[in-house]
Amino acid sequence: MGYHLLALTAVCGEFPAGLMGRLPGSESYKSTVIWMLKKEKLLRTYYQDGLRGYRLGRRAKRLLLEEEPERFAFHLTGKGDTNMLKSEVRRRLRLHRIAGSYVAMGNAGVAVFRDEKPHVFAEGEARAPCPEGAAFYSSREVKEMGIDTVKIRSSRMTGVLLAPSGVFLVYNGGPCGAKWDYRAEQRAQTFLKMVLCCQRLPDRYGGMEVSGLLFGDGLEPFSSILTDGDSQTRCFFLLDGNYGHFYYLTNDHHGDVLLRLLCDAGRNAELDRILMQGLHERDGGLTVENDAMDENGDPVLFGYFLDIPRINRFCTALQLQDRRGTIICFDFQKEALSHLCGGQVELSAISFEKFERRFFP
Repeated sequence: MGYHLLALTAVCGEFPAGLMGRLPGSESYKSTVIWMLKKEKLLRTYYQDGLRGYRLGRRAKRLLLEEEPERFAFHLTGKGDTNMLKSEVRRRLRLHRIAGSYVAMGNAGVAVFRDEKPHVFAEGEARAPCPEGAAFYSSREVKEMGIDTVKIRSSRMTGVLLAPSGVFLVYNGGPCGAKWDYRAEQRAQTFLKMVLCCQRLPDRYGGMEVSGLLFGDGLEPFSSILTDGDSQTRCFFLLDGNYGHFYYLTNDHHGDVLLRLLCDAGRNAELDRILMQGLHERDGGLTVENDAMDENGDPVLFGYFLDIPRINRFCTALQLQDRRGTIICFDFQKEALSHLCGGQVELSAISFEKFERRFFP
């Protein structure tokens, strides 16, 4: 546990104190680990402007660089934000959001450390080896490509997830939701599709679309995106057709498990097969998006990933055509969806507990 916390702090720059609850172990055990690391001057608390986080001590930096330079040199040398730490709230909040993405990825079994994954974004590489499984690359690792990444400088993404199931630009809005710069995010999507799907990893991702993945604290930010119009959340970026798929996962255990499912095409297909029992095959010619049709000929959408544009297209089409339909979701998502879909949509809930017990025992 002690090493794991130091390693995460090294790659994040500053590890938010509030994220300790997302790491394995009891609260008393983790408190003891932090106390011991601070006593050994390996970790220190940094508190300013209401933000509390943990930063590496000089001794910890030296030990990590000496023992595992391949894993930590990128993060603990040079002038990057993870090494040259700042005190500005804006920069610290960004480090905290990136840390949240790292924790979710690690909890889902995604490779996050540099010695566990190929350097897909290394400067000058024409082709790159594919990660064996799923791998997460922080926005700073993406910018390792050099001058070309000036095109994505203003993007709010925390990184890129490369999984057997696809390419995902990752964002973490925390409790407040993300603020979108329409043009910057559009450039990031276009640029990374060209780099990954056409140039560096065409054997795996050629012909595929780039998807989005947004983490948030609870389901309120998800609801806001679909109900607030173009006001505070600038949700038009997610709803106007830029992305075919943009998934919303919560920053908690639910999100960690669903991230594992998102990365595992086999388990995902198995879940869909189970959900198809009692339903008819999808109608590809229907103007309402659907994954299946029920016995009454009404469309059914598998909405358990909270795919923002897809749910929006489904509900909008039902309203325009004055039809009824069903969204299948997990029980913890049902309340949030019930406020969005109106009386034309019936919600069918899956027990998350039973799902996890079967798919990820």
